[in-house]
Amino acid sequence: MMIKQYVGLDEIHGPLVFLDDVKDVGFEEMVEIQVEGKPSRYGRVVHIDGDRIAIQVFEGTNDLSLHNTRTKLLGKAVEIGLSKEILGRVFNGSGKPIDGLGDVFIDEHKNINGMPLNPVSRMYPRNFIQTGVSSIDALTTLIRGQKLPIFSGAGLPHNELAVQIVKHAKIAEEKGEQFGVVFAAMGVKHDVANYFKKQFLEAGVMHRVAMYVNVSNEPIIERILTPRFALSAAEYLAFKHNMHILVIMTDMTSYCEALREFSSSKGEIPGRKGYPGYLYSDLASLYERAGLIKNIEGSVTQIPILTMPNDDITHPIPDLTGYITEGQIVLSRDLFQTGVYPPVGILPSLSRLMKDGIGKGYTRDDHDALTNQLFASYAKVQDAKDLASVIGEDELSPDDQAHIVFGQMFEKHFLSQGFETNRTIEETLDLGWDLLSLLPKDSLERLDKDTLTTFYQPKKAAERFQVHIR
Repeated sequence: MMIKQYVGLDEIHGPLVFLDDVKDVGFEEMVEIQVEGKPSRYGRVVHIDGDRIAIQVFEGTNDLSLHNTRTKLLGKAVEIGLSKEILGRVFNGSGKPIDGLGDVFIDEHKNINGMPLNPVSRMYPRNFIQTGVSSIDALTTLIRGQKLPIFSGAGLPHNELAVQIVKHAKIAEEKGEQFGVVFAAMGVKHDVANYFKKQFLEAGVMHRVAMYVNVSNEPIIERILTPRFALSAAEYLAFKHNMHILVIMTDMTSYCEALREFSSSKGEIPGRKGYPGYLYSDLASLYERAGLIKNIEGSVTQIPILTMPNDDITHPIPDLTGYITEGQIVLSRDLFQTGVYPPVGILPSLSRLMKDGIGKGYTRDDHDALTNQLFASYAKVQDAKDLASVIGEDELSPDDQAHIVFGQMFEKHFLSQGFETNRTIEETLDLGWDLLSLLPKDSLERLDKDTLTTFYQPKKAAERFQVHIR
C-alpha cells in the first residue's frame, strides 16, 4: 500500500484542516500530521468534496502552520489496539493510557466504527442484569443485550447512580459468567473524572473496569471518538473473550454538543436546535452496537446517561435517544428535592424488553404481577395527592388515605435506598409485596386471588413499616 504525503495546508478552521487536490482518499481514512520539531498528530478524513478534503485533528489545530505541515494519508481507518489487559486500566478519549502504568500489550487492532453485523445473526436479549437498585431491578429491569438510557438533569445524582451500578452490577445467573464494565466519560470535569476513578478503586471493582475518559478541557474531537473507542473495547471483550460487558456512557449531552460544534465548523446546515441533521443516525451508530450474537456467549449491554437541557424530555437529544433505545430511566427532580436517592421517577420510566427477561426461569414467578400492581398503585398515589391539595388530606376517602400512606412508605423504603445499599432481586420483590400489603385488598385490582393469598400479608407489613392499617 502506497502512503501519500502532502506538504502544506490550504485552510485551518477550528478543529479542521483542509487540503486541495487530493486524489484517491477514503472517508474516515486515518491521517498523520507532522510539524518539524513537534510530536506527530493524528486525524481522520471527515469530508470529501471532489478533490478537497476536511481532516479532523484529534489533538487540536493549535500551532499548526499552513506552510511547513506534512500530511500523510495512511490508507486505513482509525483503529484501537486491544487486549484483555485493558481491564483495570484508564485511557484518554483517544485510547492512550493515562494511568501511568505503561502501554498495553496489543493483541488485536480494531476499527473504532465497529464491524458490520448481519441483523439475522442477532439474538433477542434475555436474562436480566442485577444492578442492586430496587427501582431499576423491579420496575425497569435491565436485560442483557439491551440499551437502556438514564435521562437526568443538571444537578441530579446521575454520576453517583452510574458508580453505584458499576459497583453492584452482576449477571444474575448461577453460572458465574465473566462480567466486566467499560466506562466512557465525555466532557466531564477533572474532579468528576477523579471521583469515578477513586470510587472504583475504593470499591475494589477496578480490576473489571476499563475507563475511557475525556475531560472538558480536551479537544472536542476526542469527545466524539471516546464512545467509539469504548464500544470497540466492549465488542472485543464480549465477542472475542465471551465476556458480558456493561457499557456506561456519560454524558451523551456533552457528546452531542461536541457534534454540533464540529458540524458548525464544517459549515453544515443545522437541524433541530442547531444540531446536525444526522444526529439521529450518528446516535444510532453508537446505540446499535449493543446486543447478543448467535453462537457467541458474550454480550454488550449499554446504559447511556444524558442530562436533559432545562429538564426538557422533548429536547432533540433525549427525544432521539428514547426513539432509538429500548426504554428510559428518568430521574425526578421532585423526588431528589425530597431527599430520595436514587430519585428514579418510575411513572415516566420503562424498559421495553423487561417482559421477556423476568418471571419464571429468570427472576421470580411473581415479578410481572408485582410490577404491574406497583405501577398501578403508585399512579393512584399521584391522583390522591392531587385531590388532597384541593380538599385537604382529612377529607379523602379511606382508600385514598391508604394510598397516601403507601406512597410515603414506597418512596421512603423502596425508591430511597442510599448509595451503599445493594439489594438482591429477592429482597427487592419481598419489599414490594410488603408495601402492597399496606393497601386494602380490594384496591389491588391487578392481582388474582391465588397471588393475593400467597403474598398479601397486612400484619407483617404493619409491623415492618410501623404504620396502622385500617
